[in-house]
Amino acid sequence: MSKTKIGLGLAALGRPEYININDGSSQDKSFKAFEENALSALDFAYKHGIRYFDTAPSYGKGEAFLINWNSNCKHNDVTLSTKWGYTYVADWELGYSGAHEIKEHSLEKLVAQWEISKELLPALKIYQVHSATFESGILENKDVLNKLYEIKKQTGLQIGITTSGANQSQIIETALKIKIENEDLFDSYQVTYNILEQSTHTILKHLLGMQKTVIVKEALANGRLLKNEKFSHYQKLYSVLDTLAKNYQVGIDAIALRFVMDYLEPTYLLSGAFNKEQLEQNMKAQNFKLETTELDLLKSFKIAPQDYWEERNKLPWT
Repeated sequence: MSKTKIGLGLAALGRPEYININDGSSQDKSFKAFEENALSALDFAYKHGIRYFDTAPSYGKGEAFLINWNSNCKHNDVTLSTKWGYTYVADWELGYSGAHEIKEHSLEKLVAQWEISKELLPALKIYQVHSATFESGILENKDVLNKLYEIKKQTGLQIGITTSGANQSQIIETALKIKIENEDLFDSYQVTYNILEQSTHTILKHLLGMQKTVIVKEALANGRLLKNEKFSHYQKLYSVLDTLAKNYQVGIDAIALRFVMDYLEPTYLLSGAFNKEQLEQNMKAQNFKLETTELDLLKSFKIAPQDYWEERNKLPWT
C-alpha cells in the first residue's frame, strides 16, 4: 500500500524527559522502568513487523538499550541507525534546568562516540551526523568529513545527516554537494517533516529521485498535532484531523503519519512512541490510504518554517 516503512525511534524511550506534549498521565520514570519499557517496545515492534530502529547517544540510555537488545536478540533482518555529535548531560535528573544535551561536532567527539556505536554492527546500516547546522561547522570540517568517509569505506555504512530548524532545505543542499574521492559522502537524510512543517518537500522528493535514504522524524510535531487547547490557532486543523480519524476508525496520530506516507513517501517514517500501546496505534497508519482531496486539505495547513521552529523551541521538556 505504501513504499514507506514505519520504524521506531528511541528518543522518547531512552530518557525520562523529552521535548513533547504529553497527556499529563503519571508514569514511573525510574531507570529500571524505562529499560523494561524500551525492551518491551522493541520486542513488540519486531514481532509486529518493524525492522528499522533509530537511536542516538543523546537519547539518554536509548543507544545502550538498543545495543543490549540487538546483542541479545541477534535478529539478522533488522536495520539499525544511530548518530554522533550530541552528548546527554541531564543524567536522568527530572526537571533538569540546563540543556539536556550538548552538541559537539568535533573529530574527538566523533571518534569517541563511534567506538561505542560500532557495537551495533553488523546490524548498523546508517551512521548520521546529529543535527547538522552551519553554525557547528560540520559541513566544512575536512578532518571530520574525511573520518566519516573512512568509516563509510571500512564498514559499508550509509553516512547521513539529521536536520532541524527553519533552514533544513539549505543544510541538505549543502550536504548534497560534499564529495570525497568523487563520491557523495552523504546517502541518508533524516528530516523533521509533518502537516505543519512541509518546507523540505521539494528537496526531499529530489533526494528520493536520487535513490537517497529519506527518514522522517517528528511526524506528530512533538505532539502539537494532537488536540490541545493551548494551541487555539490549530483548532480548524484539529477538527479536520478528528473527522478523518473517525472516518478511518483510527487515532489522529495514524492520520498524521499517513499524511507523510501518502504525500512524501519517504524511505522510513519514525514512530516516536513512548510505549508499545502508542506504537500499536501508530502502526494503524499502514491500514488505509488517504484520498487526494483529503491530502490536499491537510497540505493546506502548512505554516512558515520560522513560525514552526519558533513555536517548537518554546516547548518544555516533560
